[in-house]
Amino acid sequence: MNTVIRTFELTKAVKGRTIVSNVNLNVKKGEIYGLLGPNGAGKTTIMKMLTGLIIPTSGEIMLFGKKLVETSKESLKRVGSIIEYPIFFEHLTAMENLQIHCEYLGFYDKKAIYQALDLVQLKGIEDKKVKDFSLGMKQRLGIARAVITKPELIVLDEPTNGLDPIGIKDMRDLIRTLNKEYGITFLFSSHILGEIEQVADRIGVIQQGQLIDEVSLSDIRQRRTDYIELVTSNVQRSAFLLEQELHISNLKIVQDKRIRIYDAGISTGQISKLLISQDIEIEEIRKHTSTLEDYFYHQIQGGDKLA
Repeated sequence: MNTVIRTFELTKAVKGRTIVSNVNLNVKKGEIYGLLGPNGAGKTTIMKMLTGLIIPTSGEIMLFGKKLVETSKESLKRVGSIIEYPIFFEHLTAMENLQIHCEYLGFYDKKAIYQALDLVQLKGIEDKKVKDFSLGMKQRLGIARAVITKPELIVLDEPTNGLDPIGIKDMRDLIRTLNKEYGITFLFSSHILGEIEQVADRIGVIQQGQLIDEVSLSDIRQRRTDYIELVTSNVQRSAFLLEQELHISNLKIVQDKRIRIYDAGISTGQISKLLISQDIEIEEIRKHTSTLEDYFYHQIQGGDKLA
C-alpha cells in the first residue's frame, strides 16, 4: 500500500454553505505533505474530516486502504494529530496529561511516554505543570502526545503557529527526524510558505474549499523560471538594444518601466554595461529566483497548473 490518505469528492457543507468541495487528496506513504491555502480556505475542515472529528457531507475518505466510517477506530488508532491548538489540563503535569491520553486510548506503556518526551526534547520536565509551559513547549508536548503510540500518520494543523524563529526551526527538524528515522507520514498545513518549502515533499493548494493543484516540490524546483528584472524609464529602446546587441530573444515588457529577461546565459553585468554605454539610466536590475511563494500566489490568483 503506497497511499496512506485518499479522498474522493470530499465535501463539507454547514448551514447551506459549502466549506470544502469535491476534494481528491492523495498522501503517499512516507512523505511529508504540505497543505497550502489562505485563511478560511478549508484546510482545518479537511483535517478534521480526515481524523474523524467531523463527518463529511458527501464523498469518501480512505485511510490505509480502508474506508473511514464512524466506527473506524482501528484506522484512527494509527493516526496522531494536533488540530488547531493542542489542549491540555493546565493544572496537571506533562506526565499526567500524557498518561490520561494513553489511558483514553487503552495504551499502557510508561516507557513510551518517556521516549516521546525525550524525542521532542522535553526530558526532565515531565513533572512540570503545563500552565507553566511556553507556547513552544506546549507545541512540543502536543507532538509528544501524538507520537506516543508510534502512529504511522501524523496530521498537524499549523504546527509552527505562534512560535519564534528558533521554535519554528526546532519543529521543522522534529518533523524531519520523525519522518526519516521512524518512517512516519506527515500531513501538515502552514501559512509560512518558506517553512513548507524546506520540509515538504509534495503540496496541495487549497482555494475556497477546492484542491486546485497537487504537485511535488521537486517538480516546482525543476520547472520554476528564473529571470533578470530590469527597471528603466526607457523601456522600448532598452528592449531594442537587448535584442539587437545581446541577441536576447526571450524577454517580456511587463509594465511601463519593467523588462523581464529569461535568457539563462545573460548576466546582469552584460546588460548593465550595454545600457550604460548607450546613456540609458538603470533604476534597478536584479536576478529573481522564483520560490514556492511565487508559485503559490500564482496558483491562488488563477494561474495555470504545472504541466
